[in-house]
Amino acid sequence: MKFSVVIASKDRAPYLERALAALETQREAPPFETIVVDNGSSDGTQAVARAAAGRGLDVQALFVAQPNRGAARNAGVAAASGDILLFVDDDVLLPAGFLAAHARAHGGAPSAVSGPIINVPGYDVRPKPSLLNYSGAFFCTCNVSVPRSEVRAAGAFDESFNLYGWEDTELGSRLRRRGVRRTFAWDAYLWHVKPPRVETLQSLLDKTLERAQMAAQFLAKDRSLRTKFATGAYGLNMLRSSLLAPPWSLETYRRLATSDRAPGFVRALAQGQFLDGSYTAALRRALAERER
Repeated sequence: MKFSVVIASKDRAPYLERALAALETQREAPPFETIVVDNGSSDGTQAVARAAAGRGLDVQALFVAQPNRGAARNAGVAAASGDILLFVDDDVLLPAGFLAAHARAHGGAPSAVSGPIINVPGYDVRPKPSLLNYSGAFFCTCNVSVPRSEVRAAGAFDESFNLYGWEDTELGSRLRRRGVRRTFAWDAYLWHVKPPRVETLQSLLDKTLERAQMAAQFLAKDRSLRTKFATGAYGLNMLRSSLLAPPWSLETYRRLATSDRAPGFVRALAQGQFLDGSYTAALRRALAERER
């Protein structure tokens, strides 16, 4: 059973370098290749991939000029020769047994195997997974492996999802309809590196607003109850968000979230409410625009 590790990356060469270095140290891993898809980078992404290949890692570097997560990963899928596709992000650190853990979880009926994604502020912070790291997500490309044949039969990623978010979940919904089951493997965990200096409130807001637009697109394609629950587009959730974070309160939450005087827990709570209210408001607008 051969694995194809697919990593899409754009202008994050230092992160990619650490991810590839972690792949070089895998123990008891199945045979694998690594496919780096440079999604329109202007930094040293290509050089990083070539350097890893020079150190002996089986790396294939592709280039997709137009930034589009689905298109980048589709290029990786098309180039892959492995029986199992393993998708990870570029800003991850992989334990030495990561690939072996994914391999152990495959067998029998086709599965989408995922593991704990542990968000950490830096590469030196490496906690073990806990119950807080459990996820019910069926298909999250930060950490998921699946038979290549199933992805191709399902039609791969929908490239019309051209902003941040939901392109992986949408593919997961098609895989589920094909009968692919979900397997959560606790030992297939990774660390997702999110430095505070990078994960600013503005960057999180930008992603949140794009996710809302793509959620509306997902709902236009799939109106199932599962999709409504996944995107938050159901009455009870909309009411909850309107009560806890109505539009008039968002500026207050934003100020609290960025205040140096507020305690840390207050800033975290305010940030959560600000992003939640912003997402719900943007989702309402996007859905209304599609109904016109």
